[in-house]
Amino acid sequence: MESQARGGTRWKRFAVVMVPSVAATAAIGVALAQGALAASFSVSGQSFKVSADELVGYDFVQYGSMADGTDLKGNKTAHPVAVSGFSRAKITNMCQSVVTPNVPIFGSVSLELRAGTNPKKPVQATNLYLDVADLKADATFRNIDIGVAAKDAGIQPGTEKKVNPFGFAQRADKATLTDVEQTAWATTAGTFKLSNLSMKLHKGTKECY
Repeated sequence: MESQARGGTRWKRFAVVMVPSVAATAAIGVALAQGALAASFSVSGQSFKVSADELVGYDFVQYGSMADGTDLKGNKTAHPVAVSGFSRAKITNMCQSVVTPNVPIFGSVSLELRAGTNPKKPVQATNLYLDVADLKADATFRNIDIGVAAKDAGIQPGTEKKVNPFGFAQRADKATLTDVEQTAWATTAGTFKLSNLSMKLHKGTKECY
């Protein structure tokens, strides 16, 4: 990441503007865990990519839903998503990236976040829900039920109106995903502990995969 000044704006100053978003995310996680916030919200006009060496999650559920929001021009949008939920999960070597186009002066700017790079200190999450648009991984499930009704699998609190309770769903006691590559619209968690957290800004496009 360069700190060279261009047009009076420095990378370090730009980073200072972005860093508080990490603290805000942590605060939202605590509020969700305490039941202070509804889990339903409008997604931004940008999807993001996430990769991981391994995700081990318990009480896995998956069903179809909609992620409502706006595009970058403020127009209303709706994205079909597969919601993957876990009561608790551990994630090893997690990378999250998002590319913001048309930033004044710089053009495109990529935000790259990494955590859990030490296998002995993975990222830990509780009440984790992922609104996924695309997923590639090797997966192993323990005690899986395929084809249950969404209402019996367990719908994320606060999102019931976006889900057909009689629609297709699946659930398992445990899910192990390796070599994960996914595009998502949203992630929510009751708690989200990011060990070895690193955040970098890059000019241009730099994604996790």
